Amino acid sequence: MKGQEQAHCAVELAGEVVWLLAHKAVYWPARRILIIADIHFGKAAAFRALGVPVPRGTTTQNLLALDALLASYACEEIVFLGDFLHARAAHAAATVEAMLAWRARHPDLRLTVVRGNHDAHAGDPAAALGIRMVDEPHQVGKLSFCHHPDTVAPGYVLAGHVHPVFHLRADRGGLRLPCFLLGRQRAILPSFGAFTGGHAVRPGAGEHVYVTADAAIFPLPANC
Repeated sequence: MKGQEQAHCAVELAGEVVWLLAHKAVYWPARRILIIADIHFGKAAAFRALGVPVPRGTTTQNLLALDALLASYACEEIVFLGDFLHARAAHAAATVEAMLAWRARHPDLRLTVVRGNHDAHAGDPAAALGIRMVDEPHQVGKLSFCHHPDTVAPGYVLAGHVHPVFHLRADRGGLRLPCFLLGRQRAILPSFGAFTGGHAVRPGAGEHVYVTADAAIFPLPANC
């Protein structure tokens, strides 16, 4: 990593050390794999196709966020934990052109998508993107890459789908912050994509929460 020592928390999952990143991703240094959940390319376009006036530029924002991580971490592969595309509207020419231009900047980077529920409806991305499409669970070593957290898998599960956020309460309001939810058998990643929303979670027995805020990530006390 290049000068962002406070931007990650190192944790051990099934004997493997991974880094939870403040920018809502996981980095597996031993394998040089970046793990992303729920990027939802084309979600804003899908809303606009339905006549809902939402901001433009979310695809560019997502791609720039990926570029920032690739500039900071030595990566050979990105594994997307499902919902790579939001809907069939993600196949719009402008969205595909932006993604192809990004791919041209990273021709040697391996891309793997674990199909999620939105991918089933949207269809696979353009073949020219050179993405390997797999079904869950996708096993790499002792880790099982999934979209749904409750998938039965042989290893420790890393999943998305939930878009977890944690509500930090204060005397006069509070904050809803993206979070990682880590348990004994699974970890749920926050949604990486712009314009994806979140679902409030509370840790159960044996679960730990790591919240992200700006360029920082920190674990919450058990009684928070």
